Amino acid sequence: MAFHQNVQLVWYKRDLRVVDHEVLAKAARHGAVLPLFIVEPELWQQPDMSGRQWAFVAECLQGLRRDLAALGQPLIVRIGDAVEVLHDLCDANDISAVWSHEETGNAWTYARDRRVAAWAQSRSIRRIELRQSGVVRRLRTRNGWAKNWDSFMAMPIAQVPQALTPLNGIDLGSIPSVNELGIKSDHCPQRQDGGRSAGLACLESFLQKRGAPYRRAMSSPAVGALHCSRISPHLAWGTLSMREVAQATWVKRRELKEQGEQGPWKGSMTSFEGRLHWRDHFIQKLEDEPSLEFRNLHRAYDHLRPREPDQVRLAAWVNGETGLPFVDACMRALNKTGWMNFRMRAMLMAVASYHLWLDWRQPGEHLARMFIDYEPGIHWSQVQMQSGTTGINTVRIYNPIKQGLDQDPDGCFIRTWVPELAMIPDPFVHEPWNWDGAGEILDRVYPRPVVDHLQAAKDARQKVWGVRNNADFRRQAQAIQHKHGSRKSGIKMRGQASKPLSETNQLSLPLSNGGIDG
Repeated sequence: MAFHQNVQLVWYKRDLRVVDHEVLAKAARHGAVLPLFIVEPELWQQPDMSGRQWAFVAECLQGLRRDLAALGQPLIVRIGDAVEVLHDLCDANDISAVWSHEETGNAWTYARDRRVAAWAQSRSIRRIELRQSGVVRRLRTRNGWAKNWDSFMAMPIAQVPQALTPLNGIDLGSIPSVNELGIKSDHCPQRQDGGRSAGLACLESFLQKRGAPYRRAMSSPAVGALHCSRISPHLAWGTLSMREVAQATWVKRRELKEQGEQGPWKGSMTSFEGRLHWRDHFIQKLEDEPSLEFRNLHRAYDHLRPREPDQVRLAAWVNGETGLPFVDACMRALNKTGWMNFRMRAMLMAVASYHLWLDWRQPGEHLARMFIDYEPGIHWSQVQMQSGTTGINTVRIYNPIKQGLDQDPDGCFIRTWVPELAMIPDPFVHEPWNWDGAGEILDRVYPRPVVDHLQAAKDARQKVWGVRNNADFRRQAQAIQHKHGSRKSGIKMRGQASKPLSETNQLSLPLSNGGIDG
C-alpha cells in the first residue's frame, strides 16, 4: 500500500454529503483528503439503534461514495473500533489532521469521541471539529440563542471542492449489509430511501407541491404522511444540511411574498420554519446535559414509576396490541414504515407513560429503534417531555379515543393498519367494546383494552401533579428552565395557545428525530 504524505483525514459521521460540508471544504485546502466512514459494530448493537436505520445509512453511504468519486477520491469504509481504525490509518499514512463535524449523539458516541480525542492528543495529531448546525458546544447561556441560529443559517453554503487528489493504493473497503454487520433483522418494508438524491427530491416536492396543506395536515397520521416534509431522516443522517434547508425555505417564503400569496402556503411555510428552529433547540438540551438520555431531567420523578416496566403492558404497546385501536394503528404503521407524524409520536409516548404507567426508558428505546430519523437530542428531550419528567412542561395526557376521533374520524387509518377491525361498524371502530357484536372480535382476533384509559389517565394525573406540589420542586424546575428553556424573545412557537390547553387535548412539540415533520 502506498504511503501518502500530508493527508487530511475527514471522518464522516452524521454528515453524509459533499454539499455544504465545511469540514470537507476546509480540509481540501490543506492537502489530500482521505474521506472515511467507520462502521462501528458496537454502536449498532446499542439498544437505540436498529437494522432499519443501518439499511438507510448504507444507501446514504453508497450515494456519498459516488459523489466523492466524482471529485476524484471515493469514500473509504472501515469496520471496527474508531480508535483502532484511526490508529491503523495514521500508521500507514502521514495524517496531518483528523477533521470532523461536531456531533450530539447518544452516550455511546459521546464516550467514543472522548476516546478519540485522548488518542489524538497522545499521538500529537491535530483534531479539528467544526459546527454544522444551530447547536452550540459549551453554551454558557440560552440568551440570544435564536438570533445566533439565524446568523449561522444565513452564512454562505460551503462550496464543494473542485477536485480531490486520488489516494491510490488504499483499499476502499465495502459497505456491509445488515446481516454482515450482525444487526438483528429488522425489515421495514415501507421505509424511505436513503441518499442525498432522495433527500433533495423530498425537499423539492415538499416546497413546490406537497407542502401547501402542511399546517392543517401535519396532525393526521394518514394525510401527514403525504404533506409533511419527510426530510427528517435526511437531516438526521446529514444527506441534507440544516443550512441549505433553511435557505431553501426562506427562498420559498420570499417567492410567496412576491406573489402576494394569502392561501395555505404562507401559514404552512411559517410553521415549517418554526420547526427548523425547534429541531436544534431540542438537540441543544442533550448537548448541554447528556445525562437526560438516562435519568429524569427533574429528579423529583426518580421514583414515580417502577424502574422495571410491566412487560405484558410493554409488549402490548410495542406490538400494537393494547386494545386501543388508534394507538395500535399508529404503532403498527410506525413499525412498518419507520415514520410517524409528530402528534402521534407524542401520543404513543404519553400512552406508554401515563395510561400504561411505564418508565420512559424502554418505550423510548423502542421508538428510537423504529424511527429511521432517530436524532438522540430531539428524541430523549421529547421522550421526557411527553412523560412529564422535565418539570418545566405542561403535563400532556392524551385521550387516545378522542385523538382517534379527531384525526381519523371515519376509521380509515385504523382499518388500514388494524385489519382485525374491518367488520366493526363505523360508529364503533374507535371503541369496539361498545358494539353489540364485540364478542365476535374482542379476545378472539383483537384484544380488549389492557387498561381503562379514563381511569388510568385520572390515576396518572394525580400521581404526576402530586409530585409537583411543593417549593423544592419549583426551585429545581426554575433552574431547569433557566438552563434549557427557550427565551421569550427567541424561538417562536406559532400556533401555541396563550393558556395551557386541557390535558386531554394538548398540542405537542415535535417528537421526531428529524424534528421538523410536524
